[in-house]
Amino acid sequence: MLLRKILATATATAIAALLVPATAATAAPDRPATPTAATATATANPVIVVGGLIGLSIAYEPIAARLRADGFRVFVYQLPGLGFGDIRDSARAFAAYVEQVRSVTGASRVDVVGHSEGGLVSRWYVKFLGGASAVGRYVSLGSPQQGTYVANILRVVGLGSCVGVVACQQMLIGSDFLADLNGGDDTPGAVRWTTVRTWQDELVRPVDNASLADGATNVLIQAACPLRVVGHLGLVLDGTTYTVVRQALRDAPIRPDCLAL
Repeated sequence: MLLRKILATATATAIAALLVPATAATAAPDRPATPTAATATATANPVIVVGGLIGLSIAYEPIAARLRADGFRVFVYQLPGLGFGDIRDSARAFAAYVEQVRSVTGASRVDVVGHSEGGLVSRWYVKFLGGASAVGRYVSLGSPQQGTYVANILRVVGLGSCVGVVACQQMLIGSDFLADLNGGDDTPGAVRWTTVRTWQDELVRPVDNASLADGATNVLIQAACPLRVVGHLGLVLDGTTYTVVRQALRDAPIRPDCLAL
């Protein structure tokens, strides 16, 4: 499986990354390439792609490259300690990173594309850490917004146990973290909220738990493209899913392109 191949080749790097202080993940972002005049109108906001649990930044380069090709100013954020720690701590680190991106770009707002745990990190930031005034558009890809009954996420992907891994425990249905995150309004502020989910998600079960209430646009890939097979990691690699992301970031009607590569 593609997820296993990527994780197998990344394990040594992941272990090294875990030994780096969390502040290393919030180092000043590199300045993205300046969009050309022909494509710079794609969005006024820089886009931050937020990785998930064990999500090395290199795993998100395919979607980042697609976004850059469409004229978006793109940054990739790798969670501190690869997302093993408390999601609330990761959200605080992400808040600092957003401020760095805003400073570098001069933008008043950023748009966020969060994969898996990254969607929870960025949503906590928006809801509790002042991000509602700094985020224009929020797109989550396979984020367990209401939790997952896959009780041992790390074991499913062949990397041991969730025992003692705070973020894993926080993503389980019924966790105190999710009770806090899902209390009250799912979609606070003037942020445009979009979620994307897939029937073949092996980590988010039930798959509808990747959705939000309170006016969010919730997209199930197979509702438009029933023959499209997309797994959890595939959400950041799949062409059809990317067309949804691009449309959401452009405030366009959501019409997934089932034939996109």
